[in-house]
Parts: sequence; C-alpha cells; structure tokens
Amino acid sequence: MRWLRALGEVVRSGLTIEETRLEPLLALRTAAGVAIVVGPTLWLVSPAYAASAALGAYSAGAATFQRTWRPRKVIALGAGAGLAFSTFVGYLAAGRLVTFLPLLAVWAFAAGMAWALGSTAGIVAATTVGSLLVTVTLPTSVGRALEHAGVIALGGVAQALLILLFPIRRWGAHRDALADALAAVADYARRLRHDPAAPFDPAPLMTARDAAAVTPSQARTRPPVLHGPRGLAERILPVLAALADPDVGAPAEGPGRDRARELLDTAADVLDAAARSIRRGTPAEVPPRSADVLRIDGEHEVLEGPARQAAERLVELLAEALEIARSGGAPDEAPTPSGPASAQFLVRPTLLRLLPVVVDAVRREFRRDSPVFRHAVRLVAVATLGYLIASRLPVGHGYWAPMASVMVMRPDFHLTYARAVGRFAGTLAGVALATGIVQALGPDAHVFGALAVVSAALSYTLIRTGYAYSQCFTAAYVVFLLGMGGQAWEQTVPERVVLTLLGGCLAMLAYVVFPAWETPRLPGRLADWLAADGRYAAAVLRSYAEPTREHRADTRRALLASRQARAAWQEAYDQARQEPVRPRGLTSREAQEAQDALTRFDRAAMLMESHVPRADGRPAPEAERLAAALEADTAQAALDVREHRNPDWGRVEETLHAWEDPAAGDRDPLVRREAELQKRALEDLATAVSRTPLERDVGSAREEQRVRAAVAAEGAGTGPAQRDG
Repeated sequence: MRWLRALGEVVRSGLTIEETRLEPLLALRTAAGVAIVVGPTLWLVSPAYAASAALGAYSAGAATFQRTWRPRKVIALGAGAGLAFSTFVGYLAAGRLVTFLPLLAVWAFAAGMAWALGSTAGIVAATTVGSLLVTVTLPTSVGRALEHAGVIALGGVAQALLILLFPIRRWGAHRDALADALAAVADYARRLRHDPAAPFDPAPLMTARDAAAVTPSQARTRPPVLHGPRGLAERILPVLAALADPDVGAPAEGPGRDRARELLDTAADVLDAAARSIRRGTPAEVPPRSADVLRIDGEHEVLEGPARQAAERLVELLAEALEIARSGGAPDEAPTPSGPASAQFLVRPTLLRLLPVVVDAVRREFRRDSPVFRHAVRLVAVATLGYLIASRLPVGHGYWAPMASVMVMRPDFHLTYARAVGRFAGTLAGVALATGIVQALGPDAHVFGALAVVSAALSYTLIRTGYAYSQCFTAAYVVFLLGMGGQAWEQTVPERVVLTLLGGCLAMLAYVVFPAWETPRLPGRLADWLAADGRYAAAVLRSYAEPTREHRADTRRALLASRQARAAWQEAYDQARQEPVRPRGLTSREAQEAQDALTRFDRAAMLMESHVPRADGRPAPEAERLAAALEADTAQAALDVREHRNPDWGRVEETLHAWEDPAAGDRDPLVRREAELQKRALEDLATAVSRTPLERDVGSAREEQRVRAAVAAEGAGTGPAQRDG
C-alpha cells in the first residue's frame, strides 16, 4: 500500500463511527463518580483540588470501560492508585530538568512495556504518564503533593464504591463473550447451508475462553450458566462442519442435502435462542418446529453413514442448548462443587500472584524486534522530546504536547495514526464547543464544574463509538476544568490546539523513524501457524490410532495452540495490509492464498476430529504413521517458509501412497478421505508460497553474497589480532 492511500485509510478510520451498543447507565454511574469527588472538593477546598479529584475519577472511570475480565472495581482502584503514585513521584522530580527528564523516560518506557500484558494494561499505564506530566502544574510542596495524590486516589475509590453499590449487568461482559461465541456458531451453521466449505473464525471462541478464566474468588460468585455452554459450542462446531461437508457428510444434492440444510437452519435458531438467553439471563423463545426437525426417524431418515452419525450427534448437543434457552440460561442452580481449583475452572492469577506473570511477559518482549519493545522506545523518545520542545515554546501547559503523543501512540502503525487524526479532530471540535459555552455563560467555577461532569458523561457514553467523538467531549471536559481553575479561554484554547497538533505529529513521526512493521514478519507468522496446524492434525490422527483420554487432551491442547497461532497471523496480516510498506517475502496475493489454504487444512483437521472414535472404538494403525509424516513435513515446511524455500510434502505423499485401498475392507475410508483433503490443502499452500526458478536463483546469489560479506568481515576483524599475536 502506498503512503498516500495509507494516510487516506488512516483519516477514514480515525473519523469512522463504530456501530456498537451504547451503555448509558454505565456512563451515568461513572460520571456520577466524577461528580461525587469534584463537587465536595470544589465546594469545601479549592478548584485546584477539584481538578486533581477530577483527574483521578475521570481516568479511573475511563479505565473501567476497557475490555477486561477482572472486576471493574479492581481496575478502578488500580488506575486510581497508579495515577496517585505517578503524581507524587512526579512532584519529587519536578522543578529540575536533570531529574524530571530521566524519570519521564523511565516511566514512559515502563508504560510502553505494559502492552506486553495486554491493551488494558497499556492504556492505563499511558494515563499514568499523563498524570506524571500534569504534576508539574499542581502541587507546591511535598505535603501538597501528598494531598493531591490522595485526592486523585480518592477518585478511583469513589468509582470502585459506586461499582460495588450499584452494579450494572454484573458479569455482563462475560455473558456477552459467551453469547457471542454461541451466536458465531449459529452464524456458521447458516453459512454452511449455502457454502459447505465456509470458513469459521475462532476468535469469538477464544474470547469466550479468555473470559472463562477466573480467580478462585470470582469462581465462587460466577453464575452457573457461565460454566458449560462454551464447551457446548466447541463440541457443536466440528459436528456442523462434518454434517455439511459433501465429502464426509451429507451428499451434495438430493434429499440428504435438503435434510442437512434443515438441520443446520434449526441448529442456528436454537443456538441464537441460547445466546439470547445467556445474554439477558431470561428464557428465550425457541421456534416450535425445532423439536420436530430434531427428531431422527429410524425408518424414514434420509441421511446415512457418517452424515447420519453427525446428525444424531448434533441432535444430542442441541438438546442441551434447548434446555439452556428454555430455562433462562440457568439450567443448574447448584453452586460450584468443591475441589481443586484447577479442576473446576480456567485459573486466572490473583493480583498477588500476577507479578511472576508480568515479569515473564515483559521478558518475552524485551528484544529489539518486538513491537512492544519498539513501542516503548518510541514512547520514551516522543515523551522526552515533546516535553523539551514544549518547555521552550512561549505557551503554558506545555505538558499537553507529550501527553497527546503518549495517549495516541499504539504498538502498530494504523492505530497510532488513526488515533492521532481522531484526537486532533476531536480536540478542535471539543474546544470550539466548550469555548462557545464559556463565552456565553461567563466565568463561574461551579457552573464549569457541572459542565465538566456533563462532558465526562458524554465522553463515557461515546467511548466505544469512535475515538474522535469521545475525544471531542474529553477536550471540552478539560477546557471546563481549566475554566473552573480560573484559566482564561483565550489562553488555554489556542495552546491546547497547537500542542495537541504538535504531539500528534511527533507520534506519527516516531513511527516513521523507528517503525515496527508487520509486513516483513508475515512469513514467520505463517510458519508458526503451519507448524501449529500440523501438530493439531497429527494429534487428531493419533486419536484415531489410539482413542484414549490422553490423546484427546493432547488434541485439545494442540487445537488451542493452533488457534493462537492463527490469531497471531490474522492480526499481523490485517496490520500488514494497512502499512505503507512494500511486500517482503510474501506478496499480498501470496499471503491471501496461503491463508485460504491453511484455513482449509485446519478445517479438514476439524472434520477429522468430529469423527474421532470413542474409547472403545476401532483403532486405525495407519493413522499413527500418517501423523508422524504430517508432523515432520509441516515442521520442515515451516522452516522452509521462514527461509523462503519451497515446501515439500514427500513423507505425507509416501505414507498416503502406502496406505492400502479403503475398499479392501479392514481400513477406515473416512480417515483416508479426510487425509486426502488435508493433502490437497497442503499442496495449495505450497503453490501459494513457491517461487519461480529465477527467484530461487536470485535468492541463492544474494545468500552467497551475504556469506562472502560475513566471511570478509570476520577475516578483517581477526586478521590484526593474529598479526599482533
């Protein structure tokens, strides 16, 4: 993608209104938290303390809107404590550039590395950098700094208390994640009616699994409905694919295909009803005809063989979904049984046990080619440079420039540029709106305090509809706070606009100077996905060779690893398509074709998994040999893709060729047929990434040049040492 087109996409993305469900009650409660601390401090103390209280309450409230599975009150308390600590530490170093600048650099680097823990940690850490920068204008002594830090922490406490006293949709985010997973499987069933080879994006199932991980204290209060339906969706998914596939399921045409479409349509209706029931916590209506469609008639059933087996299995699973939908999403009101925590739920570490997890996550990203590490380096450079430039300009509130940079910067190119555009556009609109109101009403601290609370409420309401629109009211909120403190709008408004533009430009320039492009990493991401898919397919085959519980557990672990690798590829591929970088290693067409081929390979493995025999089933010894060949070939092919060599499937072809004809009678024809589907997908992958003889010659010549250059450099470095010896 060229730079001009990339910038056009950035502007469009930064100003796009995202269609999402608004949460006005949450916004109202969070704005009430701002009002509770701003009002009394403004009335009883001073506007300066009210501004500190507003900083803590607003930022802690905004943190609770981030996508996280920990209790919101914990997030509010953590954000308030982090803001308070950064304010106090910032004051201790403020006043002298020689002490404040190193502190700012260290703080910015830590905030950047916090992205190793996820987006929520990264965003909350960025707000603490903003608090550190604001510190220089607030306290006047150590005692006052402690007071301001306490007032900021009080804002987080107020938000946490409101969440505790007035819960809104408790476990709502977890319910939504589980309902989205069931709805995604329902949508997949509908697409299979028209396209038996339709792909499935496992992202909703991965999100639901992430949401299912809870701490022991959360497990004691988690609603029973959040325990089991995720596993139900996981079991239904491969059965749907097996029923719809014309190679291993229902025939391509005729009464059997019509019957399969009818079952798929009913499955979608039942799963949608179960999703609505879980999301709302109330019984959902199920179409009356569902029970009739899901009745398998032994005499008149048109489906036969594997298709009938899949239909019968689907009916069994949908009976559980029907029970969930009709009972209001609470089929079992019994408490969570006692026993080892690890046996009852997916364990999420408590805050006390989170430190080793944090250390390991940061250590994994502490390398020069890591996007998180490069983001941290950019934050350090931009925050310190922005502060130095703004301190030399003839304007007040110079911290706005580095703060704008820190708040818009993200580890990837597109989000950084889109947020820079959105922040500047929102700031222009917000300060214009606030300026008009200030001019109309005149100076009044109490009125400005009330308007700041209203602006905060509107910002919270629009926080998920687009950064520019939320930022509009955030800018108005800041203008009203400064007006509450006695700052004239003629002074603050131009400064805010100019410094926001300066900060946004610095953030955008930093990514050009020290980028973290995903385009060159695409071959590596593809290789990781290929190797993980190979291990998953091999694990499924070993379940055929020896259908034991241990092999089923291995298959599950391999499936989860495959999904993680696929998600990493998809994220990198989506980012690469938005980057103004020439393709290296994989062109856009090759990447798309390779993705389609691996998706089909993954789907073939899922089809095979849907027919894994039970523990007492007949083993297939040929499957073990094919599993070993498949795992070896995909592991070698992953290395070939990384090194830009053509992959080869010789072991797989040899094993399949040696496999006896399924018509001989003592072999499972279904396994052989599904293995052929996998082989065709691998051949398509090889076609997608293979290079022409000319490209191979050029690559070999370049490799020889690099080797000769390395040898020459080594000789130049060791020669003098040998002569001196």
